[in-house]
Amino acid sequence: MAKNLVIVESPAKAKTIEGYLGKDFVVKSSYGHVRDLASKGLAIDIANNFQPEYEVSADKKNVISELKKLVKEAETVWLATDEDREGEAISWHLYETLKLGKKDTKRITFNEITKSAIQRAIQNPREINKELVDAQQARRVLDRLVGFELSPVLWKKVKPSLSAGRVQSVAVRLIVEREKEILAFEPGNYFRLVGDFIAHGQKIKAVLAHNLDDRKQALQFLNECNAVDFEVLEVNKKPAEKHPSAPFTTSTLQQEASLKLGFSVSRTMSVAQKLYEAGHITYMRTDSVNFSDTAMEGAKNAIVANYGANYSNPKRYKNKNTGAQEAHEAIRPTDFLRSSVNAGPDEERLYDLIWKRSIASQMAAAKLERTTIKIGSSQLSDHFAAKGEIIKFDGFLKVYLASNIDDEDDDQELDGLLPDVQQGDALSVEEIIATERFTKAPPRYVEASLVKKLEELGIGRPSTYAPTISTIQKRGYVEKKEREGEERSYEVFTLNNESITEGKSTEITGRDRNKLSPTDIGIVVTDFLVEHFGRILDYNFTAKVEDEFDEIAQGLKEWTAMIKNFYDPFHQNVEETLEHSDRASGERHLGEDPKSGKKVIVRIGRYGPMAQIGDSEEEEKPQFASLLPNQTLNTITLEDALDLFKLPRNLGEYEGKVVKANVGRFGPYIQHDGKFVSLKEDDPMEVNLSRAIELIEQKKEEDAKKMIKVFEEDETVQILNGRWGPYLKIGKNNFKLPKDIEPEKLTLEECKEIANNQPKKSTARRKKK
Repeated sequence: MAKNLVIVESPAKAKTIEGYLGKDFVVKSSYGHVRDLASKGLAIDIANNFQPEYEVSADKKNVISELKKLVKEAETVWLATDEDREGEAISWHLYETLKLGKKDTKRITFNEITKSAIQRAIQNPREINKELVDAQQARRVLDRLVGFELSPVLWKKVKPSLSAGRVQSVAVRLIVEREKEILAFEPGNYFRLVGDFIAHGQKIKAVLAHNLDDRKQALQFLNECNAVDFEVLEVNKKPAEKHPSAPFTTSTLQQEASLKLGFSVSRTMSVAQKLYEAGHITYMRTDSVNFSDTAMEGAKNAIVANYGANYSNPKRYKNKNTGAQEAHEAIRPTDFLRSSVNAGPDEERLYDLIWKRSIASQMAAAKLERTTIKIGSSQLSDHFAAKGEIIKFDGFLKVYLASNIDDEDDDQELDGLLPDVQQGDALSVEEIIATERFTKAPPRYVEASLVKKLEELGIGRPSTYAPTISTIQKRGYVEKKEREGEERSYEVFTLNNESITEGKSTEITGRDRNKLSPTDIGIVVTDFLVEHFGRILDYNFTAKVEDEFDEIAQGLKEWTAMIKNFYDPFHQNVEETLEHSDRASGERHLGEDPKSGKKVIVRIGRYGPMAQIGDSEEEEKPQFASLLPNQTLNTITLEDALDLFKLPRNLGEYEGKVVKANVGRFGPYIQHDGKFVSLKEDDPMEVNLSRAIELIEQKKEEDAKKMIKVFEEDETVQILNGRWGPYLKIGKNNFKLPKDIEPEKLTLEECKEIANNQPKKSTARRKKK
């Protein structure tokens, strides 16, 4: 048996490292965290200085058993988990769980999985850094305390089964506040003038320096233009430089992968993890923009070899974030001479992005010449400006240009080479167009811009951005909504051939794709938390807590003292809110029902947003109807709410059975012969019988494909096709099928034998949880 046991957290990482170490080393994976706070109860002894109660995760007991056997056979155990706080905590939990001794245990870290980095780490082992472990423990304990105490408040005061999290709730608040800004926004209009001028037979497109306030000003200015001779007022040429962006941190990689590749934040991190574990890039959870000396030399050699010495400009970047975690490097390739990798399509595209950004960061600035031509007349109060930019030396632009996540201005135009004109040159007018434009509401966040905002506010760290954004969507507080927008008309005035024509055109406004919107329950919960737990939801306070975690990691603060300072006022706040606050439902009064005269409201009910006619205090019971997926408490009208009470709609009959369209707790559906078909794209208020029949037949076809076998002698025993392959279902219980078995050939007796030899998995029990 090998003398040395190396433990990492992922099997892919283990496989790569094992290839770099000799026969004296065996590398095994812990498959992530092996121990966590106990799942039952709070698992924190508050009275005993917040001591955590840890337990080995149920799915890790076999892993621990195997590792314990290997530990007994090894002379030295090397804990080689990731170099950040989570990685340090995994090493500490392994040390405690496996009952390792300091003498025979060594902790090693590396920020890239290469042979030289692994061998260097083996030569420079250290002990487990307890300060880093305490920082992770503090985050875990604090988040458990907040979730454990805050969630029951929401169950009692808002709706059962809700949950709250310290960082997640603040992220939702950002999205809720942005949505309120958008709803309150009143667009204003203005006119933008663009002229096409002719100089020496060449066209110059120029924009009026200032927008005009209204149609009266626009028409008046066009009339003035019709009566004057235009000339070149000024030509200004000046050199400029464009500099490369810093190498990627976690957040900038997430932003750029979103803009350039269309990746979600979680997808980016998953792909980056694969690249890291395969040895292609450095560690992907970092807020550093620094390169090591070796990396800078590697980048320089690659640039000189591929582009020439004049393209090389080695540069050290400084981190703007003073609280940057640990001394990591930026995300970069482990070998700059490898410009591409042979892997899956996602890995290849993300690696290409990382390689280009890293190489570009060490390249020379691009040299430009910017030209501005002012066009006008002494008789006009304003002038037109044409702007052009030509590249004299492309520098880093040969490889890469970063995107700007905040750049939503489609009115900015920049030409390349402008015609060669001199001051005083006469110009003729081809046409001048005044187009009505509108001010824009603040944009909704996409995942990447939310990460940027969280980072700017100091909320969260590289390891928390992706989980935070995934969690708020899974919990139903935030959703990615597709908005088709609505048609809007605008005016266009054109000066051409000394006459002005007035016209109208249309455009779609408000179209959104993949933007984050708060759900009704997200808004109601946020408003409740801001009102009653303003300190927890405060951006500065949340950032201050992150700073305190940093101080614990640096050994400047004791973690349990930090927890106590947080918990005592928080717990008191919880007690007071439970006792004194009113229920929150987001109730909105829409008006009166014309038939009964009773009030119509919308609010959050037990199963989500709903409309209600009447009051529970009245003798006659109120009527209830669920809102449709495209409706919200804040925007639904009285007319739309009353339409909901026309459901269920009787569409007719099919195969002798009534077909109905309705909406329930899980959304709109078609009901036929005791079966339900979800309406994903169709509106239950508009769907007709022929479309309903089409959907019913589609569902029958899908169900038929799902069914592999059913037994006539006992129809409760079925063999079905599931998400992870064939499985056995008896009543409400599901059972795994043994490998190397042909499901369609199983007999009833064999099915019952399979069921008797393995534990039951009840779908009913899972749902109840």
